Amino acid sequence: MSRKTSVFGIDGKEYESVELPRIFETPFRPDVIHKAYVNLLSHSFVRAGQAAGVAGVRHGRVAHPPESKKRIYKKINKKEKKLALCSAIAATTRRDLVERRGHDVGKISNFPVIVSNEIESISGTKSLYRILESLGIGPDLLRANLLRNKGSRRTKRRGTHGRSGISALLVVGKDNKIQVLSKSIPGVNIKSVQNLSVLDFVPGSKPIRLTIFSENALIELKNTQAPINIIEGMISSN
Repeated sequence: MSRKTSVFGIDGKEYESVELPRIFETPFRPDVIHKAYVNLLSHSFVRAGQAAGVAGVRHGRVAHPPESKKRIYKKINKKEKKLALCSAIAATTRRDLVERRGHDVGKISNFPVIVSNEIESISGTKSLYRILESLGIGPDLLRANLLRNKGSRRTKRRGTHGRSGISALLVVGKDNKIQVLSKSIPGVNIKSVQNLSVLDFVPGSKPIRLTIFSENALIELKNTQAPINIIEGMISSN
């Protein structure tokens, strides 16, 4: 069953409709998503200490590392990993899940948010911020920034940087210059389709993150053939 959605220009105006790839038909599987998140996150634990041989330096080894007999690296099979990613991508179409995570989406009418390819040529933070505001993301950017400032007094006292809240994820087709702006706006990340992970869609294992796709990203997702058999199997079983 095909599903069409609106495409917005960088001025925030709707100018055409586009058919979503089949990957967006994947059923929502929070159990698989959570398992993939936990297992993939564990892969970063064993990398501590690769940069230097002494503790107490930037990227240095852990002072009191976990014992080697403990199993902290959790494996996940490829099909489960693909299913989790497909399910997370499909979940971006659900307003209720995005709102439940805490995003302020009162000014957004369409899910997922699809924007024209013009956004991929943006090279300035101010320009990107204006585009996100025109797409209705402004209130959520403000929410993320307020969460960052909430703990600023405490973090200054500790001599550390404050953490920003999590706002939108912008998914583009391929690696291009807009990706240098990732994190230039508090809470906003920019990833190409090839580098997407479940970790990008469910920060803290809480589904599902407010996501913006460029038209090129949809084309790349449509050309991604690997998960299709998994999706078809799940759709036919429901």
